[in-house]
Amino acid sequence: QVQLVESGGGLVQAGGSLRLSCAASGRTFSSYAMGWFRRAPGKEREFVAAISRSGDITYYGDSVKGRFTISRDNAKNTMYLQMNSLKPEDTAVYYCAADPLIVIVRSTPTAIDYWGQGTPVTVSS
Repeated sequence: QVQLVESGGGLVQAGGSLRLSCAASGRTFSSYAMGWFRRAPGKEREFVAAISRSGDITYYGDSVKGRFTISRDNAKNTMYLQMNSLKPEDTAVYYCAADPLIVIVRSTPTAIDYWGQGTPVTVSS
C-alpha cells in the first residue's frame, strides 16, 4: 500500500504561482512513477504531468506546458508541482497518483494503483 497526501492548494490570483506537494508513505517511493491530475467542476479528469521513478523523464499536458513543472525528491518521499502563470481555467481539484509504470500514469489513469484525496486550487481573475 502507498498513501498519498496532497498539500499546497489554495486561492491565488491569475498570474500567480502555487507549489503543490504530494507526500508518500508506505512502499518505497522510488519504485513508483508519479503524476498529477486535475478535475474541474463539471469536467472530466485531466492529465497534468507525470514523472518517472528516478525523475529523469517528465511529461506534461498541453494546457500546462511551459507553465507547470513536476519534480520529485526521493529522499523526502515527496513529489511537487510548481505552477506558474496561473489562469482561471487552472481552477480544479488536483490529485497525485502513483503507479510502478510511467506509461500507466501517462496514458491509462484508470489503471493507476494509488490516488491521493486531492487539494483544491482556485485561480481568481
